[in-house]
Amino acid sequence: MRDILVVEDNDGLREVLTEALSTENFSVSQAASAEEGMEKIKETAFDIVITDLKLPEADGIAVLEAAKTQRPDCDVIIITAYGTVDKAVDAMKKGAADFITKPFSIDQIRLMVIKAIKSKKIREENTYLKSLVKKDIIGQSGKLKNILAVAAKTASSDATVLITGESGTGKELIAEEIHSKSHRSEYPMVKVNCAALAPGILESELFGHEKGAFTDASYAKKGRFELADKGTLFLDEIADLPLELQVKLLRVIQEKEFERVGGEKTIKSDVRIIAATNKDLKEAVKAGTFRQELYYRINVVEIVMPPLRERREDIPELAEYFVKKYAEYNNFRTKGISKEALEVLSAYDYPGNIRELENIIQRIMVMCANEMMEETDIPYEVHSKVQQGAAQGGGLNNKMDDYEKKLILEALNETKGNKARASEMMKINRVTLLAKIKKYGI
Repeated sequence: MRDILVVEDNDGLREVLTEALSTENFSVSQAASAEEGMEKIKETAFDIVITDLKLPEADGIAVLEAAKTQRPDCDVIIITAYGTVDKAVDAMKKGAADFITKPFSIDQIRLMVIKAIKSKKIREENTYLKSLVKKDIIGQSGKLKNILAVAAKTASSDATVLITGESGTGKELIAEEIHSKSHRSEYPMVKVNCAALAPGILESELFGHEKGAFTDASYAKKGRFELADKGTLFLDEIADLPLELQVKLLRVIQEKEFERVGGEKTIKSDVRIIAATNKDLKEAVKAGTFRQELYYRINVVEIVMPPLRERREDIPELAEYFVKKYAEYNNFRTKGISKEALEVLSAYDYPGNIRELENIIQRIMVMCANEMMEETDIPYEVHSKVQQGAAQGGGLNNKMDDYEKKLILEALNETKGNKARASEMMKINRVTLLAKIKKYGI
């Protein structure tokens, strides 16, 4: 629900405007003077302020300046008499969204407010879209395809989703994928990292606060639940959510309502929740650090993101994607990766998962002076870990190589040597298949 303030000294007009806008499902407050209006602006996060230009004591310009100072995103509509249109134009230059001249009809002001709300919504969405530009999900492995299939099915419902997996596996990307394919995709996806903020600040970020709720609360503020209205709220690192906030979150999920910090007004919540964690929530429940009932509420659908070492066939495609990305962004000289380099990169275990692979590629491109990234460009620690793994694997690695070679020969035989079809049959990237063919001397 949007909050509107009407600042008008004419009692009749003020009451008529309040009643008319209240029927549009807006929460409308009133002020009979500029001073009263400015005081209410300090107390409430209004979306729109409608103010008469001519008011006792101070004028509408003072209300405008107070609104834009306290709430830069607040839209101000000026009511003016015919003879003061020039002043209204000056108000527009100072940040007013629009003005209307007396006399006007209720339908005119209603349409003007609806137009301002739509414009505000577009601005809010664009702000979030700039920071939440959907990134590509790279890979053709069977595990990734299964996850995307589950995400697509989940997107059609409003069920809460829990995404688990090691750091750097792409949990946030899957959350974005679910949101983008849901009926909420036209509304914002708001993100909160529960581990990044102190408990007191986190509560205010999630639920908002009223003026004076705590020492630094000099004005009212909307929380992420309000900003994500009709959209999706992504709670990253939810295992780090303090127990006292877990109780409030559980209530929002169950009752779909909450109050701001320091407030008494109950606010309705129409938000879909997607949570993520790299920790074992079942163990957290046993340890008493995570509420069991909340665990079951957020875990209606669970998606487990596999570590990169369990989807090695995606590594060549990911590596090439990151090379292209940084070549375009930073105009690096390196434009491609040799087969030998891809082999080494594909054999590494990546404890930091996709994020670590991206970091390695970026580091190489900073130092590489050639157009093609070669095996010798790969950092020593990656080479070293790969060699250690091969030595520890010993005979088992040899047996696995023999088995893999046999599978490749069978696929090539069945496709009559067509490598593209063979890679599809084996569900691996074509670059990976070519590297393995060279490796085994096929």
